[in-house]
Amino acid sequence: MSSDFEGYEQDFAVLTAEITNKIARVPRLPPDEKKQVVANVEKQLEEAKELLEQMDLEVREIPPQSRGMYSNRMRSYKQEMGKLETDFKRSRIAYSDEVRNELLGDDGNSSENQLIKLREERAHLLDNTERLERSSRRLEAGYQIAVETEQIGQEMLENLSHDREKIQRARERLRETDANLGKSSRVLTGMLRRCCADSL
Repeated sequence: MSSDFEGYEQDFAVLTAEITNKIARVPRLPPDEKKQVVANVEKQLEEAKELLEQMDLEVREIPPQSRGMYSNRMRSYKQEMGKLETDFKRSRIAYSDEVRNELLGDDGNSSENQLIKLREERAHLLDNTERLERSSRRLEAGYQIAVETEQIGQEMLENLSHDREKIQRARERLRETDANLGKSSRVLTGMLRRCCADSL
């Protein structure tokens, strides 16, 4: 089960990285190419949502005592998905041709103010993109730590299992030794009694 979850995680990471890259490009694209990229991003966002749903189903199958770590990772992925959708909405209007045409029809002061606002939104989008990339790197590092921790835990369980088997074998040998000592003691006692009887 965990291997399926990790596979979905890897697909989600690759897909969100592609979406982030395309969202950053949208405001600078010419109209025809922009329309095509926007449609592609919308499709990829739906694919990302489907991956989250699959990951959520996998988490529900995990035993409650082991579910906490996966649930935390799912919350992070859902937050990341929400940020992507917000950034995508902003990128579609930032420096779009429709907005530029609208600006040309307004008076000078209004156009200038809207242009400043659009520049601020674009800067905000770029800042969000950088934060998203940093968050993705942190999530990847956290994922590696989780995998290593899980491997160490598995090794410890295997070592404990081997130690338990050794202890059980030692106990069995001890019981056998006790039984043999008991038999030897009875034989010696019988021999001593016979010797005493013969001497009389």
